[in-house]
Amino acid sequence: MSETRVGVDVGGTFTDFVVTDGESLHAFKVSSTPGDPGEAVLEGLRRAGAGAGATVVHGSTVATNAVLERRGARTALVTTEGFRDVLEIGRQHRPELYAIEPRKPPPLIDRGLRLEVAERVGADGAVRRPLDPASLDRLVERVRALQPEAAAVCLLFSFLRPSHERSVRAALRRAGVRWVSISSQVLPEHREYERTSTTVVDAYVAPLMGRYVRRLERALAGRLWIVQSSGGVLRSAEAAAAPVQTVLSGPAAGVAGARAVAAASGFDHIVTLDMGGTSTDVAICPGEPLRRTDATIGGLPVAIPMTDIHTVGAGGGSVAARDDVGGLRVGPRSAGAVPGPAAYGRGGRQPTVTDANVVLGRLPAGAALADDVALDAAAAAAAVDRLLPAAARSPQARIHAAASVVAVADAHMERALRVITLERGYDPRDFVLVAFGGAGPLHGCALAERLEIDRVLVPRYPGVLSALGALSGEHVREYAATLLRPAAAASAPAVRAAFARLERTARRDFQGAGRPQLRRRLDLRYAGQSFELTVPLRGLGIARAVRAFHARHQERYAHSRPEAPVEIVVARLVAAVARPPLPPTRPPAAGAPRAQRAPVVVGETARGARVFQRAELPGGFRAHGPLLVLQDDATTWVPPGWFATVDPQAALILSRSRTRGGPE
Repeated sequence: MSETRVGVDVGGTFTDFVVTDGESLHAFKVSSTPGDPGEAVLEGLRRAGAGAGATVVHGSTVATNAVLERRGARTALVTTEGFRDVLEIGRQHRPELYAIEPRKPPPLIDRGLRLEVAERVGADGAVRRPLDPASLDRLVERVRALQPEAAAVCLLFSFLRPSHERSVRAALRRAGVRWVSISSQVLPEHREYERTSTTVVDAYVAPLMGRYVRRLERALAGRLWIVQSSGGVLRSAEAAAAPVQTVLSGPAAGVAGARAVAAASGFDHIVTLDMGGTSTDVAICPGEPLRRTDATIGGLPVAIPMTDIHTVGAGGGSVAARDDVGGLRVGPRSAGAVPGPAAYGRGGRQPTVTDANVVLGRLPAGAALADDVALDAAAAAAAVDRLLPAAARSPQARIHAAASVVAVADAHMERALRVITLERGYDPRDFVLVAFGGAGPLHGCALAERLEIDRVLVPRYPGVLSALGALSGEHVREYAATLLRPAAAASAPAVRAAFARLERTARRDFQGAGRPQLRRRLDLRYAGQSFELTVPLRGLGIARAVRAFHARHQERYAHSRPEAPVEIVVARLVAAVARPPLPPTRPPAAGAPRAQRAPVVVGETARGARVFQRAELPGGFRAHGPLLVLQDDATTWVPPGWFATVDPQAALILSRSRTRGGPE
């Protein structure tokens, strides 16, 4: 019998589970436990029957929440003498350009915990000043007095000569610090500020991640994997040793899941819309996901390779309120799992996007959602009425207010989709929108219309797609070496030597885990530029990589300079071992699904809409909007002017009527 595998994704409202034995899939949700996310995870694993032979793949929010909420470990930073304030100096970026009193987020480490050692490595890797043993002794004494739980070490140009950092790490461990992150391992690349910030984040979250992983390992008799920010997975021990790699774990799993289901349906150019209870994550995949190494988490740069995901605070649980001048605001504050939207009947009273959809009939009253949640239409109506003056309350005014809440939430998500498409140099009309998350299929068609996208794909299990994506991710580790050389044939020996070192390390790390597939990439830039673009390197075809760089620069920034010299900044190696494939999803045999009717507001007028159960829709099913498709993990709204079909993979394909083959 095939092993049981369980995919887990922790969200702000629900924690999602997908269970497979290699032949079939079973999906369910449990309510999240914000105070301790592990409680919901363990409860779901008990329901899933994750026994001794089970493999659990977990999209974790531990590292993300620790940074966002500033509740990581007491951490010290050790730097080269004279560089203790690099975290506060940062760069001259001004996120709020017109703020009269701009305020930067406070550093994770107070100045009293930022320490120095006497040493210096030059930009060529040569030792300008040997590491002073007396300086190390003073460091040990100081650390023993401060008693940090973790420490980050970032010495100048250590990526070229890491021996000094290793000596400092040994001294810190003698001083009693268990969790020590060194930049030459965390991020062996140039740019002092970003390298320091990333290493600090790694150390800051390491004790929390380590304890969380150990707790799950003790409760599990099987194997535990953690999703990383690139969408691949790491063994739990690997993730605990490099926790910064998991800061965007859940959203990256969603993109991996969207790619898998879209590929099964024959689409490889997709835009993803993952709308959950707290936020919405969007990404674009022109064949494969875009990647970046310049993300910001909680105002702090984290320069690790990750899927290029843009997030906005608009979800089903986003709270709607009037501001001081009467304007309607939606999000970023969320009702979360407790008390949740008013319609959930758990004591929530504030209006949310979910409550607005209940008032509009797009979430039918009395419908059963995940974790035995039954929608309370009266509570949703009372919550939306709180947006109106008492004297102005009426059924029609309530509908207008609910439609306005949905419109504002859609506007937030539309801006996010424009960032990830048009601002990345892509025409959204060339893509299929994959709508998932608990609320994504409710809003997919409206957002597609705003961007003139003709097709929306709703997976068979849209509400748990991130958990499914966790199961589809490869076992991936990434390696980097800074080069800073001209992109010319003369640099080929140095490039060859760098990749040879990285590949030896990768094969050593993957011993016993299978033979990894190795993919080479280069970070290139025009001479004099400050930032790079990553392109694939096939063999040692540097000239071919340069041509790809010019094309990508033209695509990304609408201009290129083929005559200008190009520099190789970083050599990157991606080592991956494929995980077992997921069983295919199939729709039920042909038949006539039962249809009910329910009033749904279109514009601000109630219309009759057919209501179907997703599990009953056979392959080849075809119907025109307005209609609702219900399932316990998500509801799909198909408005007038759209029609829905079920493909052989059980995906719901929504098309605008003007699309070829659709009704006129």
